[in-house]
Amino acid sequence: MNGLKKAVQVGADDDRFGKPLVFLDAYFRCKVSAQDSGGDLCIYEVIRMKKGGPLLHYHQNQDEWFFVREGEFLFQVGDNNFHLTTGDSIFAPRKVPHTFANVSEGGVLMIIYQPAGTMEKFFLEGTQLLLRNPTFDEWQAFCRVHGIENVGPSLEWAATRAPRVTSALAG
Repeated sequence: MNGLKKAVQVGADDDRFGKPLVFLDAYFRCKVSAQDSGGDLCIYEVIRMKKGGPLLHYHQNQDEWFFVREGEFLFQVGDNNFHLTTGDSIFAPRKVPHTFANVSEGGVLMIIYQPAGTMEKFFLEGTQLLLRNPTFDEWQAFCRVHGIENVGPSLEWAATRAPRVTSALAG
């Protein structure tokens, strides 16, 4: 796939295609599409509306880089835990289990997927699947189509910051 040969500007509160989406308690705005980069990367601005985050998972084919624009997050990458605040970043290599939890009232991340793979399709189709309240097995099968393997529960943080393990899609 060939990328564009010209610059693409996306406004501060805009989505690349004018169609931001809500996915797992977060507002996703595509800033750079796989179409723009010839499939080399895609970038999302992710506005977390609630505390918590995704299941522990890994990507078969994508490295992931997170930059905290606002708020406070706890990350687990492999066997290590990290506390990130505004301006901090962390890299999660492909095939290494990772998750994060927003521990502030609101949080904003920039997330880069490299290469882009089918991440845009994952978020778009995943939004529709989640509206149907899938079983864990249905969700797992969907994720596997996009090279994502869920390997553990999400992290949910109480006001005391004591971790509680939850499995949002189990059952």
